[in-house]
Amino acid sequence: MTIALPNRVLTEAIGPQSGAALRLKQLVLVLAGIVVLAVAAKIRVPMWPVPITMGTFAVLSIGAAYGARLGFVTILGYMLVGAVGFDVFAGSSSEAAGLSYMMGGTGGYLLGYVLATVALGALAARGWDRSFGKMALALLIGNALIYLPGLAWLGQLYGWDKPILQWGLTPFLLGDAIKLTLAALLLPALWRLVGTARG
Repeated sequence: MTIALPNRVLTEAIGPQSGAALRLKQLVLVLAGIVVLAVAAKIRVPMWPVPITMGTFAVLSIGAAYGARLGFVTILGYMLVGAVGFDVFAGSSSEAAGLSYMMGGTGGYLLGYVLATVALGALAARGWDRSFGKMALALLIGNALIYLPGLAWLGQLYGWDKPILQWGLTPFLLGDAIKLTLAALLLPALWRLVGTARG
């Protein structure tokens, strides 16, 4: 059985729908989302030509599952945790963290995380997360929103005469294709589980 819940994202379709219980659910989701983002950023799967990190997978999936508003709060919370110096980003460490790290080569991609989270949430609210095809397209849009400011910042920071695409795009495309495929399968599958549980 499928369920029709227009303008709702996955987390809005389950659990409390109003009152204090809804606020508590949202708080738990935000905190859990920040933890998931931090853990996913540190996961490195061996792959050619570069290891796959799961940060973008978590960003895009949380954006779609949480929606634009809750996703925005969650990604901003994650950025704030990183800004105060916690080691929560893929390339950060105990020696390189905080605002100085965020303003380095990764800065544009972090901005892209915020844009992609909001975009995925908005598209999911329109039902794009309920089928593989539309979810895959939404994820491609989200990925582009990560790469565009990321590459622009690299060019601005290091100069456009440098091999910006070789540094910040082409080595990651194969891994991104795998992550996007997984995310495009995951969200519609979760919606089917919700429909089955309510049926």
